[in-house]
Amino acid sequence: MITRRQGREWAIQALVQFDINPPLDIDDALSSFWVQMASLERDSLEDEEFGCIQALTVKGRHDLAALARIKEFAECRVRGAWADREKLDAEITPFLDNWGLYRLGSVERSTLRLGVWELLNCSDIPPAIVINEAVDLVKYFSETKSGRFVNGVLDRFAKSLPSAEGQTAEKPASKTQAAKKQNAKTQDAKKPKAKKPDARKSKAKKPKGRKSNG
Repeated sequence: MITRRQGREWAIQALVQFDINPPLDIDDALSSFWVQMASLERDSLEDEEFGCIQALTVKGRHDLAALARIKEFAECRVRGAWADREKLDAEITPFLDNWGLYRLGSVERSTLRLGVWELLNCSDIPPAIVINEAVDLVKYFSETKSGRFVNGVLDRFAKSLPSAEGQTAEKPASKTQAAKKQNAKTQDAKKPKAKKPDARKSKAKKPKGRKSNG
């Protein structure tokens, strides 16, 4: 069964290629990429509707409809991460601890771009899944220590997002509401506490009777 993991693998492979050899036209580049992927799978025929993507259905392993969905899943990420790469690089750089993004390998750089793009644009996917997928991918295409590095960068980035603390059902209070609550607490603290009435003093004193002169 073909899964989103396969789609992310394709996306990383395409993004690495584009990072090393930037394409002039993304459509042509993706078409060439799918031809390359298809050339790796020999035991199938091409189809007019899906083009070379059908060549990925080795011995009927994959359902064509599912394969087309994963192809679309991969292309969406490639197009998004590549088009927004300058913005993504600006988002990533503050979390590199003074390590230049240009000094990273193409696999690490492309994985971080894809991970940050998903964290920013795929609210239906939990951040933990995005990070875990990115870590597994960079370890698969690069090396184990790259997984620790990517995990640290994406984890800190995810925690910096405004929605990072909004996982509970109750919506967090706005800054204005929080300021009002804090001000109210301060005013309450300044108010003098009302003293409890002394029960002994509160009892009514009986009037003393006058002494008669007779």
